[in-house]
Amino acid sequence: MDLLIITGMSGAGKSQAMKVVEDMGFYCMDNLPPALLSKFVELCQESKKIIDKVAVVVDIRGGEFFNHLFTELDELEAKGIKYKILFLDATDAVLIKRYKELRRPHPLTPDGSLINGINAERNILKEVKVRSNYIIDTSKLTLGMLREEMSRIFLEGGETRKISISVTSFGFKNGMLLDGDLVYDVRFIPNPFYIPELKQLSGKTEDVTNYVFKWPQTNIFITKVIDMLEYLIPYYIEEGKTQLVVGIGCTGGYHRSVAIAERIGEILKENGQRVIVIHRDLKDN
Repeated sequence: MDLLIITGMSGAGKSQAMKVVEDMGFYCMDNLPPALLSKFVELCQESKKIIDKVAVVVDIRGGEFFNHLFTELDELEAKGIKYKILFLDATDAVLIKRYKELRRPHPLTPDGSLINGINAERNILKEVKVRSNYIIDTSKLTLGMLREEMSRIFLEGGETRKISISVTSFGFKNGMLLDGDLVYDVRFIPNPFYIPELKQLSGKTEDVTNYVFKWPQTNIFITKVIDMLEYLIPYYIEEGKTQLVVGIGCTGGYHRSVAIAERIGEILKENGQRVIVIHRDLKDN
């Protein structure tokens, strides 16, 4: 039996993740008290219906029962039952925004501060996160992106990596990329904006891409950035970082940064990294 335990921060997308794995053929149970985990697995094994893939969502909604999680995990291991843990996370700012949009209180502070509830929950879940096999930061993921990422892991047998990389293009004239960990300025490359036939085309088009990459400095830049990222990524993972935001900025965020972000994303994916490419200032991204 394949047992997947879905957990993580409230508001990070556990319910959506459960729906995704349900579509993959998992038998799912939401909000299972951790103290009942091994009992539930036994029931699935004894069921007359063949259940070979099970997913359960356990989180702090279980209240004091959540403290039993590690005891239950030890019991599963003692019984020879293999399991994987998927941890859903998001930044504090994104979690607060989602709670406010839904007008929901945090389960740990129903009558108090959202940020206090989030901080308390992070403290409770920190050991679970360390023991997780998969960590997905949903801060910048649409439901489609989440589905794609989970399909890559659970259907395509993708490598278990604990860091996801967001390559984000942006325009400096529209403001700095505030959440960028590494930000590169590509305004040293000739601007397609001043080429009449390219002005209205985005960096996702072949014509603009060909123009941007016809310059030797562009290709040298790409090589150096990839070398730097591949050097740094293992150290970020070692330090426990799960989300790396790489910003690529040009003047308007429409031509050069878009083309270069697309190329960097392609190369990192080919190298086996978990990558999403986002164009902050490009409409219909």
